[in-house]
Amino acid sequence: MAFATRSLLSFRAQLTRPSRHVPCHARRCFPQGIIRHLSDDKPSLEQPQSTEDAQPQAETDIPLQTVPLEQLKAKEAEVADLTNRLRYLQADFVNLQRNSAREKEQQRDYAISRFAGDLLQVVDVLSLALKSVPAPYLNAPSPSASPSSAPPNSSDSSGSPTSSQKSAQDYLVELHHGVQMTHRLLLSVLASYGVKPFDPIGEKFDPNRHEALYQAPMPGKEPGSVIDCQKIGFTIKDRLLRAAQVGVAQDTS
Repeated sequence: MAFATRSLLSFRAQLTRPSRHVPCHARRCFPQGIIRHLSDDKPSLEQPQSTEDAQPQAETDIPLQTVPLEQLKAKEAEVADLTNRLRYLQADFVNLQRNSAREKEQQRDYAISRFAGDLLQVVDVLSLALKSVPAPYLNAPSPSASPSSAPPNSSDSSGSPTSSQKSAQDYLVELHHGVQMTHRLLLSVLASYGVKPFDPIGEKFDPNRHEALYQAPMPGKEPGSVIDCQKIGFTIKDRLLRAAQVGVAQDTS
């Protein structure tokens, strides 16, 4: 009995070692069922430890799957917001470029509006000078030259009068032609910068383009039509530079 007890204790000591090899003499002394029961003691003790280790791992797997999905949704919303802002800024920048180009073009086209408006007074004076000479005096034949009509300085160095003398009407015609050429040249220069005149005689009265100076009954004329133009109007590009000063036919009914 004592020998069997010592053999059992020594066998248990060997089982507690890392090696699970059962000696041959123990196999002869103990039945096969006891050896199988003793060899299964350690794994039965270690089995709950493996379940405890697996439980925290299962708990940590859930946040690893949900947290990146929430962050992805937040990033997608942020990207959509930034994309909309970028589109709005791009549209604002395109509109700013268009407005700047339009303002630059208008500034270039209408930069001389004030200067051209001042030059219109010169055009009006030249027009009045041309109208001051009646047409019959320009087309009438010049009278024969006479010594009494010659100017004092019309003689040559010897003191004798020149062979051909100009009459006053000839000088008047030449002066008229000079004023007319100056008037045409000034209008052509203004036209090169987009300043063009318009004569509204016969047109319907337009308060946006015409300035009515008087009204008069005119038989055979449509009431409200322009019958006279004291000063012609001018436009610069597509804008009105000066309204035409006109007379309007009055309704006699």
